[in-house]
Amino acid sequence: MSELTYPADVLYHSEHTWVLINDDNTAVVGITDFAQDQLGEVAFVDLPSVDDHFDAGEEFGTVESIKAVSSLYMPVSGTVTEINEGLEDAPEDVNTSPYKDGWMLRMTLDADADKSQLLSSEAYAEKIK
Repeated sequence: MSELTYPADVLYHSEHTWVLINDDNTAVVGITDFAQDQLGEVAFVDLPSVDDHFDAGEEFGTVESIKAVSSLYMPVSGTVTEINEGLEDAPEDVNTSPYKDGWMLRMTLDADADKSQLLSSEAYAEKIK
């Protein structure tokens, strides 16, 4: 098994999602390398619709694998602007490239989005030991 990675340029939610926050108040969300490793081979990803709004910690979809169906939790509050439609035909991208090709959605953050509960890569790696 290869070593799991936790890029330093993203922040992590305790429920194993990550968020890359851009300077223009937009963000990209996906699941962590740890989450995809625990799930095993991903067979299907159920994502929300564009314009859906979620609060931090709210369920926004599910990931189905050979092992289980797992809920996905929003790391920050905001409104979905795009979903990764490529996952419909290639859900395995979540396994092979969770931080690049396997991203799940893009969003616009709420003006008052609370980022205080998010973890650095070091803190997340320590949490899952």
